[in-house]
Parts: sequence; structure tokens; C-alpha cells
Amino acid sequence: MNKTFKTVGRVTLLGAGPGDLELLTLKAARSLAAADVLLLDDLVDPAIAELAPRARVVRVGKRGGCKSTPQDFIQRLMRRYAQRGEQVVRAKGGEALLFGRAGEEIAYLRAHGIEVDIVNGVSAAFAAAASLRVSLTQRGLSHGLTLATAHLQDGSEPDWRALAAAGTTLAIYMGMSRIDSLCAALADCLSADTPAAAVQWAGTEREARVLSCLDRLADDARAAGLGSPAVLLIGEALRDAALESTAPPARAAANG
Repeated sequence: MNKTFKTVGRVTLLGAGPGDLELLTLKAARSLAAADVLLLDDLVDPAIAELAPRARVVRVGKRGGCKSTPQDFIQRLMRRYAQRGEQVVRAKGGEALLFGRAGEEIAYLRAHGIEVDIVNGVSAAFAAAASLRVSLTQRGLSHGLTLATAHLQDGSEPDWRALAAAGTTLAIYMGMSRIDSLCAALADCLSADTPAAAVQWAGTEREARVLSCLDRLADDARAAGLGSPAVLLIGEALRDAALESTAPPARAAANG
């Protein structure tokens, strides 16, 4: 008597980048083409589904301050589809392993005997730097890069003084709702004229940006109408970007 063994599927955590689908890697395209189920975060361009023609598309939006799909529900969805033998792609905005709770998902899936693949993506900080045409680790100006979130798990803020003291370029995610307090805290350690920028929808056709300095960044970002999703870049490495501060982003200008 022949026995039929059910094959367990796999889950791929895929970094979809900041929104411009041209920034997807070839590996990402291959993973999407093979997907049976595509779980999409809110920050991922819905047009990515065109690269997954055979996949069932499920929206699992997660946005700070907005109604979001519970993390536990997302994990159970991935497990359910994979246990049916399907190839699941969980597309996350930006880089899959950065501030996207990937560690929890990897641990959960492994605990249920499900293999996990990772496909890296371009994070917003790098897309913003490319738009500003600056090196975040410019020799002589910054010896490193610190990636930080403005929201700790308990709702508090990081130790901005300690982060500022590191002497690196700061890339701050999810910081628009706390831009006043974080700029004030950083100003205790950094010069008021430290170059700073806020870039919303970095690398996409909707991109908007403000080049400023630390003591004016919050006001300038508000005056420009910037909101989430945006990344804040702070440090001397942005000094050269200020030379282009009067020129609007090429894509924004093209779209009026």
C-alpha cells in the first residue's frame, strides 16, 4: 500500500525595498514568480503582485498609529499556508530583517517545522541617501552608520544621548511622530547646525524631502507637510547634501 506524504511548504521573508519595484533583486523576482501565496505589507507597492502571477494575494497591513493586522494572525497565516504545502512569500517594506519583526516570525515558523528563506531588500535609509546623493559613511565625516527606531517595545524612546555620542550618521525610522522630542534630545549632544534630513517615501515617485539642520528639522518637516513613512538622517555626512537643498527632488518636480 502506497502512502502519500504531504510536503510542507516554505516561507520566504522578502524585503520589497522602499517602494520602487525596480530596486527588487533578481532573487526577489524568482521568489515571487514561484509563490503560491503573497502576504503584502501596507508599505509594499501592490503592483508587486504582477510578479507573482499564480499567487493568492493577502493584505496584512501593519502601520504605526493605524489599524493593523495582528502579528500573531500573520504568523498563523504563514504557518497554515506552508503546512498545506504552499510556497509563501511575506513581502515587507524595505529590508526584511530591519524593524519588521522578522526575528519573531523566523522563530515561530522554525518552532513549527517550517523552513524560512530570507531575501534582502533596499532599506529606506539607503534609498534616501541615494536620492540625496550622499555617502552615509563619508570618510572624514562619519566612521559608521547607526540604524535606530524611535519607538522601543515598551513605548519609550532610545537613549538618544548615547546614540549621538557614537559619532556616526543616524538613520532614524518611525520617528515622525516624535520628531520634536528626538531632535531636542539629540541637540543636547550635537551642534544645532548638524545637517539633518527627512525623506518621505524615499526612492519612489511620491518622494518628498527636507534638508535642514538639527534645530530646525522638526519645524521644516512640518512646514513641508511631511509625515510617515519617512526616515530621518542626521550627521555631518549630510553636509554636502545641503548644497542641493534648494533643488526639488527630480521625481517630485516631474509630478508637479
